[in-house]
Amino acid sequence: MRALCVKKVYSFLSKLSLASPIHCRRYLGHAISNHGNHHRGFSNEEALILRRLSEGGLVHARHLLDKISQRGSISRVKYWTSLLTKFAKAGYLHEARVLFEVMPERNIVTCNAMLTSYVKRRKLNEAWTLFREMPKDVVSWTVMLTALCDEGRIDDAVELFDEMPERNVVSWNTLVSGLIKNGDVEKAKQVFDAMPSRDIVSWNAMIKGYIENDGWEEAKLLFESMGERNVVTWTSMVSGYCRYGDVHEAYRLFCEMPERNVVSWTAMISGLVWNDFYREALLLFLDMNKGLDPNDETLISLAYACGGLGVGFHRLGQQLHAQVISNGWESVDSDGRLAKSLVHMYASSGLIGSAQYLLNESFDLQSCNIVINGYLRIGDLERAQTLFVQVERLHDKVSWTSMINGYLDAGDVSRAFDLFHELHDKDGVTWTVMISGLVRNELFAEAASLLSDMMRHCLKPLNSTYSVLLSSAGATSNLDQGKHLHCVIAKTTACYDPDLILQNSLVSMYAKCGAIHDAYEIFSKIVRKDTVSWNSMIMGLSHHGLADKALSLFKEMVDSEMKPNSVTFLAVLSACSHCGLITRGLELFNAMKETYSIQPGIEHYISMIDLLGRAGKLREAEEFISTLPFTPDHTVYGALLGLCGLNWRDRDAEGVAKRAAMRLLELDPVNAPGHVALCNVYAGLGKHEMEKEMRKEMGYKGVKKTPGCSWIVVNGKSNVFLSGDKSAQMSLPIFCCNGMLEDEQEKVLTLCHC
Repeated sequence: MRALCVKKVYSFLSKLSLASPIHCRRYLGHAISNHGNHHRGFSNEEALILRRLSEGGLVHARHLLDKISQRGSISRVKYWTSLLTKFAKAGYLHEARVLFEVMPERNIVTCNAMLTSYVKRRKLNEAWTLFREMPKDVVSWTVMLTALCDEGRIDDAVELFDEMPERNVVSWNTLVSGLIKNGDVEKAKQVFDAMPSRDIVSWNAMIKGYIENDGWEEAKLLFESMGERNVVTWTSMVSGYCRYGDVHEAYRLFCEMPERNVVSWTAMISGLVWNDFYREALLLFLDMNKGLDPNDETLISLAYACGGLGVGFHRLGQQLHAQVISNGWESVDSDGRLAKSLVHMYASSGLIGSAQYLLNESFDLQSCNIVINGYLRIGDLERAQTLFVQVERLHDKVSWTSMINGYLDAGDVSRAFDLFHELHDKDGVTWTVMISGLVRNELFAEAASLLSDMMRHCLKPLNSTYSVLLSSAGATSNLDQGKHLHCVIAKTTACYDPDLILQNSLVSMYAKCGAIHDAYEIFSKIVRKDTVSWNSMIMGLSHHGLADKALSLFKEMVDSEMKPNSVTFLAVLSACSHCGLITRGLELFNAMKETYSIQPGIEHYISMIDLLGRAGKLREAEEFISTLPFTPDHTVYGALLGLCGLNWRDRDAEGVAKRAAMRLLELDPVNAPGHVALCNVYAGLGKHEMEKEMRKEMGYKGVKKTPGCSWIVVNGKSNVFLSGDKSAQMSLPIFCCNGMLEDEQEKVLTLCHC
């Protein structure tokens, strides 16, 4: 389906025969120059008036005004007002003001035109001065109301609204929109309810306000209660559904729209891209392009869609860029957002050179950060560092944080720390990236210490900061650290803010640390559980051998209409495996494909092999491998061979082990666990000569078994002990006895010497 989509989009975009946007740019050049006649759009006499007004030749300007206005049938004041508006729109606000001053006649329309010009240029002081002096009507009051709302002076706007001698629906709508823009949706609804009459603009403003301020349910209620709807109403609701993640409902509404314009199409395309439906967004664009030209927002969304498809579809992005250039669509990129989206597209597609080329054409800090991240993704630290030097002095936190993360990913903790300490204005994200990087590099104690430093700097940790550290506590089974973090969370968040990600992290941490009851207690308090919540708890029960409880919880999950995913089935199959529930395991494996349409991965097949093998059915496990829909790799045969080592008493163990070992060592000749498992089978069967031969072969090949390890936490520090490490045996009593009472020390020493 994806290949079909790409072919269709290619057939549309490849109307250009040019190989790349770079060639396209060379041939086409820039169609429109920004330089030239500054008075474009004016007649010669109007341009001469403008020059005289600019130079202070007011008498001559006045003479020209009289001369021009006498020729037409239009009234003098109307013509002068029209010319004033024309000058102001072209950016000649000073000349428009001078023209306003030299006019022998003015009316209220002229005053409103000058007032509007000031407001559009955000000259609020000048607008206030004129407003106090001029004659006023409802338009004047509304223009001034708009100015105050745009400047964020909402209290002054409400006061002015209360003073208005006359109001119309535009005045009411202006105040509603202003309150919404400044975040006071509740007050806006009060004004909306108090309106003597409403038009479609009133309803649309209120719906949009609810959508943008987390009032989605209220927006839906307003939409349902509306008597009349226009294209803006429908488009707002489509955007709202996409914004809140319900893409299917958004598309249903989009299909029901009685009319659509380019904004409607773009809203649906952007919503698909926002929710990672890149292929569907491109297909929808093909339908749109049959009758409408895209606008700048459409092109930006398409660029992100092409980038979202990944490295294998870079040609599609190149063709899009070529079309942008050939159709002159670059000229609509007034704020540079299209250029940024193209940089992001090339960087996401792996074409960092093209992204760098665009960046060199028009340097932009945000685009620079995108390219830095692109270099870091492919591991090119040198080029990322070169580009970083250009923005280093700006102390832009995004670029600094990206470089810190890049060094941590490369394992260069020292350079990451140096950069981290050089950045003075660190925020919560920067601290979290540093802490997360330390955890990835298994520096757990340093990560915990950095959390303390963060709080000493009076910075409240983010929920993601705690999640990372809870993950590290679970990975090292450090229950004390996990409990400490839980207490810190309860103290630093208002009445323990029930953040779902944080709650899921706590469930996972307690389960991994063996405190399964604590994990279940937190799980049971989660009000709105997601798939991760259920999976974490089911997996925890499974790992603790509580198969019945894991399967019971799985049934609860299904009954709650929460759809299980591949991770859920991995957990329940593991539970069946550890408890020998073969029939139930087979039922779940079949339901995974037939009922839930989830394609099993290699880990699910290995779980089924493990299920059969642990139950002593080695021959059945071997036959199951022969039915796999893919060519088995070394992990599959390694799993079977390991099970033979556990079931060496089985009469089929030797034969199955030899066949599994032969296939495994063909695929991976130096696989240490495979050699060891075969040695265990021979040893269990009493064939010690064959065991010795296998161990000699391991020596010839240089195959060494990875030693097992364990760790103990003393005074907050994890101390690791490897199997066969003599120094560890001597030091274990010292670690364990530190801080203990005498009788406790004696017990530990006795155990250690045993």
